[in-house]
Formats: sequence, C-alpha cells, structure tokens
Amino acid sequence: MNKFNKIAIIGIGLIGSSIALKAREINIAGEIALYDIDPEVREIARELKLGRVYENFAELLRGADLVILCVPCGAMEAVSQQIAPFLKAGTILTDVGSVKGEIVKILTANAPENVFVIPGHPIAGTEQSGPRAGFAELFDGRWCIITPINQSEEYLAALAKLSDFWTSLGSKIELMDPARHDLVLAMTSHIPHLIAFCIVNTAEDTETLSESEVVKYSAGGFRDFTRIAASDPTMWRDVFLLNKDAVLDILGRFSEDLTALRRAIRWDDGDVLFDVITRARRMRKEVIDAGQDSEKPNFGR
Repeated sequence: MNKFNKIAIIGIGLIGSSIALKAREINIAGEIALYDIDPEVREIARELKLGRVYENFAELLRGADLVILCVPCGAMEAVSQQIAPFLKAGTILTDVGSVKGEIVKILTANAPENVFVIPGHPIAGTEQSGPRAGFAELFDGRWCIITPINQSEEYLAALAKLSDFWTSLGSKIELMDPARHDLVLAMTSHIPHLIAFCIVNTAEDTETLSESEVVKYSAGGFRDFTRIAASDPTMWRDVFLLNKDAVLDILGRFSEDLTALRRAIRWDDGDVLFDVITRARRMRKEVIDAGQDSEKPNFGR
C-alpha cells in the first residue's frame, strides 16, 4: 500500500469526513489534515478527532502530497484559485465532485503545471450531510470513477498511486473519459435526483391533497423519493448547473418516454404499459445481480 506523507482534505462533509475516518483506520498517511470554510464544522471535526484541523490553506497544504477537494462543485473555482499558491510540485490534486467536464476545466486552469490534476468521483453517499454523517465503511465495494487527463509517464505513476489510495479505502476503480462520466451520471444519479425533487414538490403543491394526507399515506415509492429529496440543496443545485448539457439531454429523452406513457394510459394501451414495466423489472434484477443493491424489503432502509 502506497502511503502519503500528508493528505489534505478540503471540505469536511459526509465524503471528506468518511475519507478521513478510513484513512486514519488504515494508517495510509503520516498526517491527515483537514479544513472547512465553516468554523463550526472545523470544531466538530476536532471533536470527532478526524485529523489535524487547520485554520488556513497555507498551513494546511504545507508538505501535502495528496489534496482532495470535497467541496460543492460550485465552489471548485474559488477554492482551486485560493489553494494554487500553496501546492508543492508533484502534489496530486483530486476531487470527489459528481461532475467532471467542467471541473476538469476549472482545475487545469487554476492548478500549477507541476501539480498532477487527477479528477475523481466516488459513487458513494447518503442523503445525510456534515462531518457527523461520515463513516469509514462508506466506500466499501463502491465504484470510484477516475477521469485521467494526461498520459505522461509521471502522470500515470501518480494515477496509479491515487487508484491505490481509493482501493485501500474499499472502492473499486473505473477509469473513464470526463464527458462519458457526465452522461452516465446524468442518467444514473442526476436525473433521478431531479425527478425526486420535482415529485416531492408536486405532492406538496397539489391543492387537492393535504400535506398531512401525503405524509400519512406515503407508500414505499414516495418514501424513496423523499429520502433522495432530502439531499443537500447546494450540492445538487451546482451539479445540475455544471452538468447542464448532459442533464438536459437525458431529461429530453425522459420527457419523450413520459409522453409515450401518458398516451398509453389515455388510450388504454395496456400492452405498452406492460412492456415498459417488464423492461424496468429486468433492469432492477440487473442492478441487484451487479451487487449495487440487495433484494431486502426496502421499508426503513
């Protein structure tokens, strides 16, 4: 296992705190250094003993050979500009953002040329946020997509070291083109979240239903939507705006499919409805077979 001298984690939310907990558990770094813009979050991190918490970037980044940006996608521009003067030559600079195309542009524009920019995205998380939400097992068996942007010998060595780091945290590694990542995640994550936010708000705004009725008689499907809709608003606002093209592309296809379903219901076309539901059931089985979920009843999960 490759060890780092000092891992600097910027942003101590669910992902940042989980990285710190696992890194501490497996002793993968000489020092785990943390910073968050919120003083209250920094105090909580100290209370949880996640690592050494710093008050500024200059001290945080002194001697750091791995820097992980765990901030909302919309904050990447400002943070990458602020940390640039303090990054030493040969440092690996990575992130955990759910959008890669725009973040690649931001990080490569702001990072010094002698720093290895290797964007990443661990496909792991919950609807909870903040440093107290983190847990060391968050990445166990989950995919981490890394989107390399260079093929030089030195860069590939840094890529191998970062891949080894995520593997040590429990992740499975997939290398992917940034644009491909954004299209795949628009389908598997961004659009499902957008639909969940929309459905829950529709339920709240429907005048013929009272809010108490919606809550009292929530069935499994709606409960799942509310769980997803409890996700962090800042993070998801930034994701939708930064991955605009892919989200609008998939949203357009979804709107066409939704129109076809509406037409089938209007014209009592049971064959179309049956076929759509059957195909969806098959996809559910493939997700379970791939180990991405279990067959356990989902009430309370």
